[in-house]
Amino acid sequence: MGISTGEQYIRRINQLKTNIWLDGSRITGNISDHAAFKGVMASQAKLYDLQHQPALKDVMTFVSEESGNRVGMSFLEPKTKEDLEKRRLMIQEWAKSHVGMMGRSPDYMNTILMVLNAAADLFTAEDERCAENIRNYYQYVKEHDLSLTHVFVSPQNNRGKQDGESEQIAARMIRKTEDGIVIHGSRILATQAGVTDEILVYPVPSNIDDEAFSYAFAIPCNTPGLSFICRESFVYKDTHFDHPLGSRYDEMDAIVVFDNVLVPWERVFLHGSPIVKKLLYSQSDMFEHTAHQVVSKNVIKTEFILGMIQLIIDGINISEYQHIREKFSEVAMALEAMRGFLYESERNAKINQWGTMTPDANPLLAAVNYYPGIYPRLIEIIQLMSASGLVAIPSEKDFASDQKDLLNHHLQTACQNGYERVKLFRLAWDLSMSAFGSRQQLYERFFFGDPVRLADQLYSRYDRGDSVSMVKAFLARQ
Repeated sequence: MGISTGEQYIRRINQLKTNIWLDGSRITGNISDHAAFKGVMASQAKLYDLQHQPALKDVMTFVSEESGNRVGMSFLEPKTKEDLEKRRLMIQEWAKSHVGMMGRSPDYMNTILMVLNAAADLFTAEDERCAENIRNYYQYVKEHDLSLTHVFVSPQNNRGKQDGESEQIAARMIRKTEDGIVIHGSRILATQAGVTDEILVYPVPSNIDDEAFSYAFAIPCNTPGLSFICRESFVYKDTHFDHPLGSRYDEMDAIVVFDNVLVPWERVFLHGSPIVKKLLYSQSDMFEHTAHQVVSKNVIKTEFILGMIQLIIDGINISEYQHIREKFSEVAMALEAMRGFLYESERNAKINQWGTMTPDANPLLAAVNYYPGIYPRLIEIIQLMSASGLVAIPSEKDFASDQKDLLNHHLQTACQNGYERVKLFRLAWDLSMSAFGSRQQLYERFFFGDPVRLADQLYSRYDRGDSVSMVKAFLARQ
């Protein structure tokens, strides 16, 4: 079967009739026609269609050894540094299509699935069947080019207690049967809720040894007992002019509720081993590969922000102000820093115990600690440069009204008429001030979790051996 088209993707999701709740009502009919979902589904469909462009065939796809089909490059298990580069180029081609605004485009989950498949032997400590299930599932998703969402975080009901001590709100494995395991409770936060084929669920990264929380599985999104309760949609208008980003890329996030959901044994990857749960995070190298995907995407996102800022500078002719040049330089330095982290991770990549070429963790740890701090500054720079331009933004309907000529005259810039100027500043507003933009900022702040824990992770894992040896050698000089 191999790579999907955008039309095939949309048809599959519509046929699922997933149990999705939004604004107090269950969604009925084709989800691709719903105002809250049609924009992001159309954007995702374009990603799939890129795989079929002849000029991008070798960038976006590779030939599956198992079937001979063309499959997505994000499923490729890298064996060489050249393979890592191939993965990056594919990830960034997709990121250019969504200008870095889709944090959970399919390549993210495909990367996680690739890691699980490569490290499947880890799961033999639970039983051989679990490892085989992972391998089979990887092949299934790869050959059918399915899209996945995922959850692995428990609700914020009581952060003073661990899942095993708190009320039974967090999803847990309540029993095992002849047919599979039964899951009951809730998890957060499923991004792209309702617009994917399946959901991958894996354990919360914690020190809890309770078997009830040591599980992993994947099931179709329309599995009985499974429901998605969505946040408010940020697609407030069906117009790309007024909401250029939100109307296209609002991925939707949801609480996932498991009401005695039966997971068939062939879809179970872990069912009670706290040891395997710990090995999953410490031995699989999941962080290194997912961080490589995320940083690749964020390079494109930062490049997009840089280009938008330059257009604002040109539009209102503020390039001669030194404080403007200083702010632009901050954005340029952020872009080059992210590129440097990414390329260095590939340059120092090594084969891991599973035979997978794995990016160097050191620069990636630095990158995922750096970006949550610098991204809010990038947004602040947009606001500081744009000032009232982020408020003087009439709607598309205004430019279609009798006021069109007045608006084009009074809102003109050094090189744009009013319509062109507002179109640019609408984009800046949607990224820096709208509900969509605020969600993007929160998302980048906590993409890999709490910033303090991220810093602690960097301290714990950072390889400083050569630096320490250098100082010791100096102190030992006579």
